[in-house]
Amino acid sequence: MSDGTPLQGQRLVVVGAGSRTGRALARAASAAGAAVVLAGPDPRKLEWTAGELTGPSEVIALDLTDEHSIAGFARRAGRFDHLVSTAAMPANGPLKDLELADVQRAFAAKVIGPMLLAKHLAGQVSERGSFTFFSGVAAWRPAPARTVMATTNGALAFLVQALAVEIAPVRVNAVSPGIVDTGSWDGLGADKEAFLRGVAERNPARRVGSPEDLVKAVFYAIDNPYVTGTVLHVDGGGRLA
Repeated sequence: MSDGTPLQGQRLVVVGAGSRTGRALARAASAAGAAVVLAGPDPRKLEWTAGELTGPSEVIALDLTDEHSIAGFARRAGRFDHLVSTAAMPANGPLKDLELADVQRAFAAKVIGPMLLAKHLAGQVSERGSFTFFSGVAAWRPAPARTVMATTNGALAFLVQALAVEIAPVRVNAVSPGIVDTGSWDGLGADKEAFLRGVAERNPARRVGSPEDLVKAVFYAIDNPYVTGTVLHVDGGGRLA
């Protein structure tokens, strides 16, 4: 892909393909000519994503909290060119209220799961292939009730550096979104518009992110053969504000 050719003929694994961001990524990759492997814990959501794609796709269930599931996924997935994981299981809330099981699930999605994906799948990546994982701005801008989110995202940022050395020449990178209007803020109801406007006013970029911004960053990480062990911050400068 580094010579400017599109995703045509590439095989892309999207972990978390049932999420809003995962669906946006899968749609864009399919439109660009990739065959997409859709992975995640809920086959119904994966089938929903598959129904939105214009090109070939395959649905394979995957539970990042279970190494047996990851190993089984590796056997079914076969060889591929790139893997992107948008998976997250947030454990937000005041420190005094945190439950250990919720914290463990958060680490499974963001840290342990990606490590095990690399363990079981690194040998199946094509030449010049890559892994791209999703971190998040909370690692650089921690806030009350976001301790687990900040810690898991920060750990992932260091994990991609370690994996980039461990499984070289397979490339490993992370995308770190800021506040992105994927629909996840719709629960704020009438307060959503004011919240996003406030974020835009504080950001150096003076806007909030869109799913397309994240897709462009992922495609850059996939496409550039000289980028590895890197975190791409797609936050409008939010970590600086």
